Amino acid sequence: MPVSLSTDQFLASIRTLAPRVAVFDCDGTLWHPDSGSGFMRWSTQTGLFSPEQSAWIEGRHAAYRNGDVDEITICGEMVQVYEGLTDEAIRSSAAEFFRTEIEPFIFPEMFDLVAELQKNGTEIWAVSSTCDWVVEEGASRFHIPPERVLAACVEVKGGIATRTLRDVPSDENKATSLRRVGLPQPDAVFGNSVHDAAMLEIARKPYPVNPTVALAEISHTNGWAVYYPAAVRTL
Repeated sequence: MPVSLSTDQFLASIRTLAPRVAVFDCDGTLWHPDSGSGFMRWSTQTGLFSPEQSAWIEGRHAAYRNGDVDEITICGEMVQVYEGLTDEAIRSSAAEFFRTEIEPFIFPEMFDLVAELQKNGTEIWAVSSTCDWVVEEGASRFHIPPERVLAACVEVKGGIATRTLRDVPSDENKATSLRRVGLPQPDAVFGNSVHDAAMLEIARKPYPVNPTVALAEISHTNGWAVYYPAAVRTL
């Protein structure tokens, strides 16, 4: 098992590093729930999706869970399914979803860390395979502007979501997206899953937070110390 840091040790390491640029994954890193699959279910339950959209994406997600659809494909499809809906309607729904379903589960330690880094002049980026409508809503709680959010997204034309993908930052695509915006080696990267491994590897200092079993194994192999916020240490 990898070395596990206390909150004081975690913060001390970051303060010593004094990062100029810090990159954060979102689901499982800044907050506990998976907002990507959560918003998919919310879109069905609230009637944002048509019955046809709901049946299609639920079928595709089931195939993903069975290993028949890969990570990049499903993350793209989970944003493409909003094709034909207005950007305004999706954003309104995402705002209500995040406020009620995700915001109560923001990790306080991570919220305070981002605020401290920003106070010290660190440039903060959020990178997620969840759709940009949800991630931008969540990032706003951390005062991260939309232009520093890299998330799964489609082209919006005339106020309507299309099926044309712009980006799907997961796995190696997370590192690729960071390079595209001029960040080939961020000072600090924070992530919780195997799908964050590629961007953790390009960091000057990687910080696995609340790691999944697969990321914990990678962390042990690479000698990365890990950190568990209090909310997940008690689970």
